[in-house]
Amino acid sequence: MQDKKPIFRADHVGSLLRPQAVKDARKTCLEDGSIDSAILAQVEDEAIRQAVGMQQATGLRAVTDGEYRRSFWHYDFMGHLTGFELVEREQGLKFSGAVLRPIFPTIPGKLDFPDDHPMLSHFSYLASVAKVQPKISIPGPSCCHFRTAASDILPAEYADLDVLFADITATYAKAVKAFYAAGCRYLQMDDIFFAYLCDAKIRAEKKAQGQDPDWLVAQYAQMMHDAIKDRPDDMTIAMHLCRGNFQSTWMAQGAYDPVADAVFNQTGIDVFFLEYDSERAGGLAPLRLLPKGQQRVMAGFITTKSGELEDTDALRRKFDEASKFADLEQLGIAPQCGFASTEEGNTLSEDEQKRKLELVVNTAELIWGGV
Repeated sequence: MQDKKPIFRADHVGSLLRPQAVKDARKTCLEDGSIDSAILAQVEDEAIRQAVGMQQATGLRAVTDGEYRRSFWHYDFMGHLTGFELVEREQGLKFSGAVLRPIFPTIPGKLDFPDDHPMLSHFSYLASVAKVQPKISIPGPSCCHFRTAASDILPAEYADLDVLFADITATYAKAVKAFYAAGCRYLQMDDIFFAYLCDAKIRAEKKAQGQDPDWLVAQYAQMMHDAIKDRPDDMTIAMHLCRGNFQSTWMAQGAYDPVADAVFNQTGIDVFFLEYDSERAGGLAPLRLLPKGQQRVMAGFITTKSGELEDTDALRRKFDEASKFADLEQLGIAPQCGFASTEEGNTLSEDEQKRKLELVVNTAELIWGGV
């Protein structure tokens, strides 16, 4: 697989802190209306070009556009799907110490992936300015169900979850084909709600809603598997799992034990980005369920929630521990999450962000001799 697919030892989840120029231009265009979308795109294009240069300068062999054209890591993609609509309400979701902007996804119609989804052109621009492997991240299939309240799923046929899940799967299968046709060979699907379903409180909430959390885990794994199973041999599909990331706060906690088997053995994913920067993620023992072969776990021992730089020797010791459960050759390193899952960003500086990425590369070179 590694002879055909782009897979790396050093990588990052995708989002980067938004430069002030991008923040200002987005506000001026989207809120004030005093510049048009073409001017905004020019500002974003230049910022992305510089972000790609920064990533390449750290030694990374896979780069992203930093998600600079997005407000949210997930809703911007979902909102441009056929059948989805984003609505604004009074109260946003509560994180540990912060409240998300009150934007909510709804499903008023039949789901589909449109031929003109804007993230296809986002990828094309990234590829045009990258000298190494371009990667784009999108929310995974589970997000469309987990993040949408049952009362906001309006088509009568979607009361049958089998019908809803089948349409989500078909929508994502079409997206995979469209990204491949656009030249994408490294697509990441952030399916963080597997990790949410490790949290006892969230599992209890799902049970109270009449949904068995373990059944959901199996269904989400099946959706992912069926959405990507027909991808060409030279296309890497990665998946990121975390427990929430908004202005350096979090939503869930709990070890990976309830979902590890489904995630590693039922999704068909090539590369797993796993959050492992705090006790909330539990221990490394679930890595024992990673099957022998070519799949890779990018261990998120480096946090994006603060600018404090991790110690290289401590990182090496963590990989010594991880290698007790999974072959070191099937491991790599990445930060535990993005640096700006929403445009507000986490509480660290752009310089600290760059140092984190340099640490990712340096650690990979130290442990594996390259990235």
